[in-house]
Amino acid sequence: MKLKTLLLSAMILFFTGCTQETQNSLSRSLQNWTGTNGVLEIYAGNKLVHKFIKIDKLSTAYGSNDGQMRPYRYGYGIDDVNLDGKIDPSDKKVYFEFSDYSTSYIFYERN
Repeated sequence: MKLKTLLLSAMILFFTGCTQETQNSLSRSLQNWTGTNGVLEIYAGNKLVHKFIKIDKLSTAYGSNDGQMRPYRYGYGIDDVNLDGKIDPSDKKVYFEFSDYSTSYIFYERN
């Protein structure tokens, strides 16, 4: 019983001592590990022009040599060609990248 109390106290102290950014990073790591049912919508102005569904996570690119964050994100998902939000026989799983600077997008989880 004392061990459980000690462990619980240590976990509480650890999480309260972390900055908000660290807590968010830990949360994203856990969410990426458990997976999500993400949808990425790409817009041109106010018009939906492309959609990827069944995305388990989006990743931020980092440089191989310098470790610096790159201005694009990437992931794997189903290319929803007809934009209906359903997996059709012609839809394929693809790798995709998009720029954080020039791409209008919305990423959300679909339950």
